Amino acid sequence: MKLHSYTRFFVIAALLFCLPAVLWALPPVSFWIDAETGAAFTGYNDVRIPAEGGTKFSLADDLEPDPVWFYRLQAGLDIGRHSAFVLYAPLLVKSTGTSAGDINFLEETFTADTELTGTYKFNSYRLSYAYTFVKNPRFHFSAGLTGKIRDAYIQLEEDEADGTSRKRTDLGVVPLIHLKLQWFATPHISFLLEGDGLAAPQGRAEDFLLAGVYSPRPDMELRIGYRLLEGGSDGGGSVYTFSMFHYATAGIRWKF
Repeated sequence: MKLHSYTRFFVIAALLFCLPAVLWALPPVSFWIDAETGAAFTGYNDVRIPAEGGTKFSLADDLEPDPVWFYRLQAGLDIGRHSAFVLYAPLLVKSTGTSAGDINFLEETFTADTELTGTYKFNSYRLSYAYTFVKNPRFHFSAGLTGKIRDAYIQLEEDEADGTSRKRTDLGVVPLIHLKLQWFATPHISFLLEGDGLAAPQGRAEDFLLAGVYSPRPDMELRIGYRLLEGGSDGGGSVYTFSMFHYATAGIRWKF
């Protein structure tokens, strides 16, 4: 056997010998999926488009919003104290009724006492990274960053045939701060506060969940709680919109 063959043999043998130690030293890796559903209720939903010259009206007070069933889907990967995850959170709320006064919306006038339908869509796509700074049997604390894509529109239309209809769409990217705190009363019961949020002079966004969590086994979490979605923007002369939604939620998370 030539010298380079001996060298190759010992290199491969050394790598195979060290492989178990390397694998043992790697942080644990786990994959999880999460599903949440429940009912969403409108707190307030104020609109003025354009922000200068439009009529400020409410999709919660001037028109009557319907409670809606919602769902949210998440999937993530945990590597030691590092976590990366994606979220899909659609929301579509319709409000109906008549307004006591004329509404100037997108330079179109909707006259008083006309039957109207207002539609508010706010779909959220998010990619997050978080690092767990504290992790012990009683308390976990994580923080990180979220990039959110909002796919939204506000539409106002008259219910009569061939009635007026106007729609303002919005597609944009928003950076948020992600926070998660979880306190364990027992190994199987905990309380969770988790969400994304950020405030700036142009507007703000908050999406936070407060929930009780029951873990019947290490790879499963069941929860019920309350979620608050709030925020909006005052974009100078283009858009003024601020809204708040209250969620009664139930969710489940599987870990692999």
